[in-house]
Amino acid sequence: MKQRTWPGTSEGSRFTALSFLKPHDKEKRSRFSIRSTGKSSSRSSPSPPSSNVVGDFSMLPFDILMKIAAPFSLPNLHAASSVCRSWRDALQPLRESMVLLRWGKRFKHGRGGVKANIEKALDSFLKGAARGSTLAMVDAGLVYWETGEKEKAVGLYRRAAELGDAVGQCNLGISYLQVQPSNPKEAMKWLKQSAENGYVRAQYQLALCLHQGRVVQASLLEATRWYLKAAEGGYVRAMYNISLCYSVGEGVPQNRKLARKWMKRAADHGHSKAQFEHGLALFSEGAMMKSILYLELAERGGETAASHVKEVVHQQLSATSRDHAINQANNWRALPATR
Repeated sequence: MKQRTWPGTSEGSRFTALSFLKPHDKEKRSRFSIRSTGKSSSRSSPSPPSSNVVGDFSMLPFDILMKIAAPFSLPNLHAASSVCRSWRDALQPLRESMVLLRWGKRFKHGRGGVKANIEKALDSFLKGAARGSTLAMVDAGLVYWETGEKEKAVGLYRRAAELGDAVGQCNLGISYLQVQPSNPKEAMKWLKQSAENGYVRAQYQLALCLHQGRVVQASLLEATRWYLKAAEGGYVRAMYNISLCYSVGEGVPQNRKLARKWMKRAADHGHSKAQFEHGLALFSEGAMMKSILYLELAERGGETAASHVKEVVHQQLSATSRDHAINQANNWRALPATR
């Protein structure tokens, strides 16, 4: 399947909003400022402040604790629950929501020995959401969106977003771009908040909006900044786009070396168009064996133009070399990437 990610002008918009995203397992940590309260032994001779900071974590209000922990994954919930008995008791609903979330995913995808059942999946997600988990809110929102109940989906995304869930923020931003009428101002607000929270998909989506300039005023400088952040975070489409930016000098100074670096990185992570373009570059340099590998991968990924160049390269290789290249392609595995 071709990845059409670069905003084009001659053929109309290539902008496609990302599909809604599942909750991530990115670790989130909450920091608490604990003040010590030392008592003086007498009014006339106050004791010096103690060097040890003492705080009673159990005194943190439960509603505040639940809001802080709402986006936590199961490992983080276990860690927080081990702080003290009070926290363990307070976070019990969120730990229950993790069980419900796991069952919801099983029912949604037909895994773990159960048959796929979207109604049971939604029921499990909603029960998890009712216990305060933003991960469950996002998954319930996904089901609602996929079944056409977009208002309910947006409501759940907003609940998750307001509790600081970066995936919920990203999905809320995308939903504001897709609903009718769209709300570009709210879309950009939530996409930017998610991007600033380090969520690479939101960074990429924000970069697309800024690059294309259809929902906000175009800013190539800002677009390339977010492309680069997303690319450095492992987002493959951003790797490809930042390569093109460096290649033509759009939003950044033209730099062929960096363009090649990011194009190869995108190719090695499985981007078929990047594989084709990197294969072409290798072909132009005379690196036939390397070229044929990337062209073969690109063709398998749906880049039909790669087959014509591949035939030209085949004519310059021996049968043994061609067989070796095919064997390399058969054994090739894409590097892990952020999805």
